[in-house]
Amino acid sequence: MLIWFVVLYVLVSVGIGLLAATRVHNARDFAVAGRRLPLPVVMATVFATWFGAESIFGISGTFLQEGLTGVVADPFGSSICLILAGILFSRYLYKLNIITLGDFYRMRFNRTVEVLTTLCIVVSYLGWVAAQIKALGLLFFAVTDGAVGVEAGMVLGTVLVLTYTVYGGMFSVAVLDFVQMIVMLGGLLFIAWIASEKVGGGATAVINHASAAGKFSFFPAADPWLWLTFIGTGVTMMFGSIPQQDVFQRVTSAKSANIALWGSIAGASLYFAFTFVPMFIAYSATMIDPGTFGALVEKNAELIVPTLVKSYTPLFAQVLFYGAVLSAIMSTASATLLAPSVTFSENVVRGFVPDISDKTFLRVMRYSLVIFSGMVLAFALYSDASIFKMVENAYKITLAGAFVPLVFGILWRRATTQGALAAIFGGLVAWILIELMIGEASLVPPQLIGLGVSILGMLAGSLLPKWVGRQMPGHDPHAILHHRAAAQTHHAEPEHRH
Repeated sequence: MLIWFVVLYVLVSVGIGLLAATRVHNARDFAVAGRRLPLPVVMATVFATWFGAESIFGISGTFLQEGLTGVVADPFGSSICLILAGILFSRYLYKLNIITLGDFYRMRFNRTVEVLTTLCIVVSYLGWVAAQIKALGLLFFAVTDGAVGVEAGMVLGTVLVLTYTVYGGMFSVAVLDFVQMIVMLGGLLFIAWIASEKVGGGATAVINHASAAGKFSFFPAADPWLWLTFIGTGVTMMFGSIPQQDVFQRVTSAKSANIALWGSIAGASLYFAFTFVPMFIAYSATMIDPGTFGALVEKNAELIVPTLVKSYTPLFAQVLFYGAVLSAIMSTASATLLAPSVTFSENVVRGFVPDISDKTFLRVMRYSLVIFSGMVLAFALYSDASIFKMVENAYKITLAGAFVPLVFGILWRRATTQGALAAIFGGLVAWILIELMIGEASLVPPQLIGLGVSILGMLAGSLLPKWVGRQMPGHDPHAILHHRAAAQTHHAEPEHRH
């Protein structure tokens, strides 16, 4: 019965996604849903996009092993990231009427900066999306009692998500996110209630037990190197996730800049609060059956929550749980497959074929989506990293190579193309060298060193005299806004590329 309920849920989800796809008429509809999403949908899609496999399986397992200190990156760093991104994008980038972050890099600096940062962004998605695909494999394995292997489940999950995303793009993603958010909230809260009842004493007993066990200790011991690691982990997610296309797409798909801002803040707040629900469920499991779940904490903590649901809850609760998990993973997977595909098409392919028609460009985005899905599936099948680690490692490259040009390009008028190139190359080279030569033995996290070098590169490259060739001063984003506003008064559809 459980399997058939899951099959039915998947079919309904795919059907809703395909129905939403009928509203896609051009590339802008596919990429940013025509920029006409209302506040509730923007909030839902921000929340649902980030509340994925790592939120249910990864964060809860890491919390059991390391307490709150271990989850500084997610949900603490990620929630702050969503708020900061909402402020930056809604205040400075929304009115530019662009569809990717790469467009801003080109407008503010040049084509070279656009391509380099776009490649950083696209590569960073491999780990994030692979984590969702791996979670789908684990889910199908658990639901079928092993009849569908983890690898086969990964393939099946990729095909299902790809089916509606390749047709509906951001419209399908947004509509499904809104529906799936409701299923997620209801399903996981119901499971948490059942778990607290089985513990005895309710939620208070679980919270008090976790507190007594030291799970709520957030800051590390008074050791400067532990603090550097702690800060580096948090900063990687907090800042490295800002130059990400999926966040940008959600914010700029809103009907107005004000909706973009408050939708992002509301989605981030809901995300932060709700990630504690899977942690609560997982810790309840260790109190319900210390022997079984205590052993799982050491071996495979990511299986604790699904094992608890399968062994200790009635069928109705299992249906709600797997519906909630499928909602979380499918919404995140679809959004994070779409984002790099749109970015690559817009900021790499279009540069070589600038006069491409809208119809052909829409087809290119769909082809890119299929190709990227295949790459992600291969990465997920052959990587042995945990779901949480896949997500945590995904944003090191954007922290080192794309964050500084974005933030300095928005906030610092004196930032130049020379400075942006120095920031990209300096940050990436420093991070990669430290990662390869020292790795985890480095007292300072390699990505934090990359961030520092990237900042120095931006400052030096922008302030020092030109190195070679003609110095390009960059374009004031406020001047760009003024130019775009003027263009919109004369044209029904503003010119897309400059």
